[in-house]
Amino acid sequence: MKLRFKLPHVFIFLFLIIVACSVLSYLIPSGSYERQKKVINKVEQSIVVSGSYKQIPKHISIKGVLLEEKVDSHASPTSLLSLLTSVPKGLQQSASLIFFIFMIGAVFNIIVETKTIHAFLSALISRFKRKPIVLFFLIYVLISTGSAFMGIYIELIPLIPIIILLAKQNGYDHMFGFALGVLPVYVGWSTATTNPFTVQIAQQIAELPIGSGIGLRLIVFLAAIIIGFAYLLNYGRKVKSGKRISLTQSINGDATEQIEHVPLTKIHLRILVVLIFGYAGILSAVQFMGWGLIEMSAGFLAIGIATIFISGYSGDRAMGIFVKGLESMIIPALIVGVARGISIVMQESQIMDTILHSFASTLGALPTSLAAIGMLIFQTFLNFFIPSASGQALVSMPLMTPLSDLIGVSRQTAVLAYVFGDGFSNLIIPTNGILLAMLGVGNVPFNKWIKFAFPIFLILMVLAIITMIISIWIGYS
Repeated sequence: MKLRFKLPHVFIFLFLIIVACSVLSYLIPSGSYERQKKVINKVEQSIVVSGSYKQIPKHISIKGVLLEEKVDSHASPTSLLSLLTSVPKGLQQSASLIFFIFMIGAVFNIIVETKTIHAFLSALISRFKRKPIVLFFLIYVLISTGSAFMGIYIELIPLIPIIILLAKQNGYDHMFGFALGVLPVYVGWSTATTNPFTVQIAQQIAELPIGSGIGLRLIVFLAAIIIGFAYLLNYGRKVKSGKRISLTQSINGDATEQIEHVPLTKIHLRILVVLIFGYAGILSAVQFMGWGLIEMSAGFLAIGIATIFISGYSGDRAMGIFVKGLESMIIPALIVGVARGISIVMQESQIMDTILHSFASTLGALPTSLAAIGMLIFQTFLNFFIPSASGQALVSMPLMTPLSDLIGVSRQTAVLAYVFGDGFSNLIIPTNGILLAMLGVGNVPFNKWIKFAFPIFLILMVLAIITMIISIWIGYS
């Protein structure tokens, strides 16, 4: 008899972690570090004072187990009431971030509905149809750039069948076309130049200026683009020349279907201009005017309003599309609040600093470079259980931020460990719902995809490790 293991829904899984942390609040000694405020790069940070950890006695009573009971100079383990209130508290504390996620989803859904992206892709196909390698590279760069800079991810799923068909019409196999649509998504997402769903959330939690440290991430982004496309092209050429058997030999079929042509109109061009210059303006304001999530949300709202006016949609149609975009972000947004409940439980029961002290004692004994790699491995492992990027940031960064202070690793490097750990492993983990959706749309079996993706995953992880070491050497901050 075969045993089947199925990971529970992400909300159930996160709530089980909250329950587990609540139980641990009775078993793990409570304690705390002293913290001091410092202004670094014009941002106030709460810095853990090394060597200041002290244990705190626990107060346990029947009332405390059920309803919570505070006693001076004692820590209170998580009560049943505190366990249940941790989720609404998490939602309350994450309000600006949740609204930001909703706004991003709604605005990009309007842009996708106008078929601007489809039209731009059709224009590329028409322009470079006699130069397929150039066309493939442009598509690869376009997708990876959108993912790295704007966090475009789910929105690209409808394009996968089109790209597969395009590859087949140029003599390449099904897997090549599928990978051309999927690989750059994860290359861009993982290097996260300005990705609002990963690096910007992590930097906010780490009390770093949003958008800071972009130089190194941009270099890694360019390196990852070259490595990923070279790997993809090598596979395609070998299959096309007969030097390698196609991984999707049984589903390649004939390229008899034609790609739907969406003409690039003046409306599409105007929307592209608004999107590009609007996003550039938001990033500039973040860098030079100190914009936070509220101001960024307002900027994206402005892009959405401008897109509605340009598209000529009626008010009812525009709001229908807007609401549909909001609905698509319900789960990602609520994950943020539920995940925040984990850190709330650990902070209120005062066991987070004890866990932090244990991690610091272990990693602190290692050379700094190895400690940074250890943080990367931890984040990669965590991504299997929490594939939501924002959810993982809310779970891990409250712990990784002070840990980096204690072991002598910069907070910017801790953010890198999170970004790489969350990103590259998304290529292969079976708990990544978006990957599974892409495989379903592309009609590619998971086992076939793993044969293609696992080698490039290892190569990109080596790039991540090298980057972590370099970040230590250069004092990345």
